[in-house]
This record gives sequence, structure tokens and C-alpha cells, in this order.
Amino acid sequence: MAKSSGLGDNLYIAGYNASGDIGALGAIGGGPAVIPVTGIDKSAFERIGGLRDGRIEYTAFFNSDPVNDGTHERLSALPRSDVILTYCRGTTLGAPAACLVARQIGYDPTRGDDGALSFAVSAQANGYGIEWGRQLTAGVRSDSAATNGTGIDTGASAAFGAQAYLQVFAFVGTDATVKIQDSADNVSFTDVTGLAFAQVTAAPTAQRINISNTTTVRRYVRAATVSTGGFTDLDFAVTVVKNESAGVTF
Repeated sequence: MAKSSGLGDNLYIAGYNASGDIGALGAIGGGPAVIPVTGIDKSAFERIGGLRDGRIEYTAFFNSDPVNDGTHERLSALPRSDVILTYCRGTTLGAPAACLVARQIGYDPTRGDDGALSFAVSAQANGYGIEWGRQLTAGVRSDSAATNGTGIDTGASAAFGAQAYLQVFAFVGTDATVKIQDSADNVSFTDVTGLAFAQVTAAPTAQRINISNTTTVRRYVRAATVSTGGFTDLDFAVTVVKNESAGVTF
């Protein structure tokens, strides 16, 4: 894999593509909390892992658009419920993405001497830690009818379950369901039981789903859309997190 810059990245917040109004990402991190368990007979620290955590910190430009629901209208509301964020490292199919179920902390403005106005926001994990996965859409995907996406190669089949994240930015129609399918040969795909998102009837919206960490997910994975009543536009993004080890608890 070649080295790359952070050019062309995206940030989605609860079904809103905020990418054009984000100036910087200060931190994308997490992992287990560190618990010191150093015995008095040791000459160096001993530590074990505790609760998992995660955070995404970013700086937003001021963009107020009451008619079209701008970034200011989204963030200044300071929602008290969970928001789902997806950071895309580039927007190519199969590229890495970091996902987080979080609470938004703050919307604090800074006005520079040069007149620049920006806002610092911290999204802190709630219930789940930061999860790095692979994009099953090349950034934002637009379907005008039921569509089978292109599969990505995850390297091998694994029996450790998976999680998946959905961001829906726009929807016109009666209903649509986004689901994850897998394959052993990248030709014959079948639905992964439990990895179908709740039916979409309006936008914006975002979802997180998961399956047991003993479930097998085969080598190739794709995102597919289906409908019972039809739709003419579905703009969405999907990330899958395929667990690589046993014993992962969510």
C-alpha cells in the first residue's frame, strides 16, 4: 500500500455531508482505557485494558443556511441524543473509514485576528468505541432503483462477526432497504443475516447494526439496495467493520 495524504477526505454527521465545511480533524482515536495494576514488586508499570472509548474532534467553518439546513443549523442545535459520524479516508470503494456513535460536546467559536470564524466540536463515544472499517460505497453513492454494489476483497473469510454503518443524505420514493451481502468468489452473493439496515422512508438518517461475533462473513462483501414500493433517489454511504479476532464484545 502506498503512502497518501489526507486530501479528498469526507466527514458525515447523522446523515449530513459536512465535508465542505470541515477545516481540520484534530483527533480520531479511541481504544481501551488504561488501568494501572502495578504490583509493589515491579520496577515498571503494569497495565491492563479497560472500557473501550473513542472520539472524533474537528473544526468547522461557519455556514448558516436555514433554508437548506446548513452546518451551523446542524451543529448549533447541540443534540442531546446520539449522533453517528463517519470519517472517510478518501472516497474510493474499499478505502478505510472510522465510525463512531457519539455525543456532540460543544460548538465553541473562535474568531481570529484575520477575521476567520471557526468552531471546535468534539464527538465522544457513547456505548461503543471508535470502529475502523472499509467503505462499501465510494463516498456518497446515488441509486435510482434497487442496485447491487461492487464487492470489495477483505482478504479472507472470518468467523468473528461484523458491524455496519449507514448514512442516508437524501431520499425520494416510498421505501428502500440497504443490506450487506457476502460471497466466496465475488460472483455469487447472498445476504448476511442480521446485516440489513432498517427500512429507509425519509432522510437524513443514520444507523449502526451488528451481528454476533461468532458469525462467519465471507471474503467478498458488498452493499445492495432493495425496495418494496420503489424509489427514484437514494444518496447514501455504507461502512462495514469486519472483525479480525474472536472475543470482540459490543
